[in-house]
Amino acid sequence: MKRILIALAVLLAVQVADAQTKTPEAAKKAVESAQAAAENPKKSGKFVTWLKLASAYMDAYNAPTGNLFLNTPRVQLEQMMAIKKPVSVEQVELEGAPYMKEDHGDKYLYFDAQGVLRIIEVTKPVCEDALASALEAYAKAAELDLKGSKTKDIKTAIEMIGAKYFEEGMNHYSYFSNMAKAAELVGKAADAVQTAPLSKVDNTYTYYAGYIYMLAGNYEQAKKYFDKCVEVEYYAEDGNLFPALADVYMKLGDEEAGVAALKKGFELFPENANVLVGLINYYLPKEGGEADLLDLIAKAKQAMPDNASIYRVEGDIYKRLADYEKAEASYKAAIDMAPDSPDAYISLGGYFIDRGNEYFNKGQETFDQKEYDALMAQYDEMCIASLEPLEKAYSLMPESDFKKNIAATIKQVCFVLRNKDAKFMEKYELYNELSK
Repeated sequence: MKRILIALAVLLAVQVADAQTKTPEAAKKAVESAQAAAENPKKSGKFVTWLKLASAYMDAYNAPTGNLFLNTPRVQLEQMMAIKKPVSVEQVELEGAPYMKEDHGDKYLYFDAQGVLRIIEVTKPVCEDALASALEAYAKAAELDLKGSKTKDIKTAIEMIGAKYFEEGMNHYSYFSNMAKAAELVGKAADAVQTAPLSKVDNTYTYYAGYIYMLAGNYEQAKKYFDKCVEVEYYAEDGNLFPALADVYMKLGDEEAGVAALKKGFELFPENANVLVGLINYYLPKEGGEADLLDLIAKAKQAMPDNASIYRVEGDIYKRLADYEKAEASYKAAIDMAPDSPDAYISLGGYFIDRGNEYFNKGQETFDQKEYDALMAQYDEMCIASLEPLEKAYSLMPESDFKKNIAATIKQVCFVLRNKDAKFMEKYELYNELSK
């Protein structure tokens, strides 16, 4: 999320870089003057009056930050004469990182360890929620602009209001861990851009409003924004909307809707692990739940017979049910369907490792030497079986940290087997280098 925030901050800085920023005192006077004009019956029917009021509120919003721009080194801000001597300075920690917090009377400035301005927290705004007042004025201007001569400008301004709300909200989410305030502000961002004439549903704003409201424990509000995502068919990355929406419904006591969300998620994104875990946790404790779960898999296979992910999911379920023969068969079916994909090979290799660990753990619990030897032999057998699919997965994967993790796993397995055959020690040395 921080990457999104930084990118957004840069965009905002570029857009306002050439603007003349008013002092807080001048901005307040401009708002009072524009308000008086809007209350004047002779002027209140003109859209220009409301555009001026909206602009005055936006100037009031920006006034405390002056000519400060995020992601600018403090040295550069000093050279630009955009910063004065702070009232006080203290070292703080935000999300585990050190920051220098400067009190400038009407705002706090947060500089990272490299002396770069990352956060501006206005403590004394010129007007309370100037963005809301500006939005209302822009909406009124659009209503009065019957020819639509300023529609494009108004849409751009409303986009800016949404972006500013979102930026503020993500500061509270990413740095201050104030979920209630973050949710409120991100929700305002989502609501703002839906205002006419823009009338837009921003997928990012809407999803994160729901998600952060969920984290804040306000499930009714979370449901409102998640439902809007469903309405516009935005399901977030890899379908992550569905497990979140299901959790919200469950928290609100609507189990039926929660399960329906998981089923919909599985239908559209069968490879989503959180959806699968949600379905497993729901069905397995119930009498007959196993059959219901496998029935879902069967229906998914009928609908998407060539989807290897479904067979991997089926293997995970059978493994969870300790039906190992069927689990192994499902993983191998997934490989047959997608022989050039590393995913099914990873699943099969992981399956053998999990089986091996079960034998190993049982071996640690027995005091019978023969039983122990038999369990350790089965442990070794599973370790050996895991190598072929894991090595195949490694060969198919592009260079990445995850590929190195696979190499590290193979290295560990070969270390276990090092005394059984010299070839395992050779592989250990090979994958030890590849995992670095």
